[in-house]
Amino acid sequence: MDRRLVTMSSERDMAVREPCPGEIGPSDELISDVFARGCSSRAALEDVGSKWGMLAMLALGEGSYRFNALRRRVEGVSEKMLSRTLQVLERDGLVIREVVSTIPARVEYSLTPLGGRVAGQLRALADLFEASAAEISRARTAYDADRGP
Repeated sequence: MDRRLVTMSSERDMAVREPCPGEIGPSDELISDVFARGCSSRAALEDVGSKWGMLAMLALGEGSYRFNALRRRVEGVSEKMLSRTLQVLERDGLVIREVVSTIPARVEYSLTPLGGRVAGQLRALADLFEASAAEISRARTAYDADRGP
């Protein structure tokens, strides 16, 4: 296991350093390494990085949604898959599920502060892909032409 120490002076300023000789490093649970199989950051990355996770986060980055409105926004997702995706994202601390006491009761989903930061990064990635759609299409056409039927 990599025994580097992660120190944070602020949320935006994270430094990674090797432990000094004789220094007792943190337990394995305190070391964040997205490449480590058991790291919670890796599990959350996998949850967000799924097709439906990414699209749900992007939609919720636009604002709060009721379940069915979110399902309509994320075209093609089944009710069961969206429900499962939202539960996973809620468990990761990215999504808030709020039951609004009305008659009939309604449920709204929104992002936590962490979820908002993650959605912002995903939005930048989605914008890059949307701006590159023609280039991607040309690359796919060229690839398919080279490979033949």
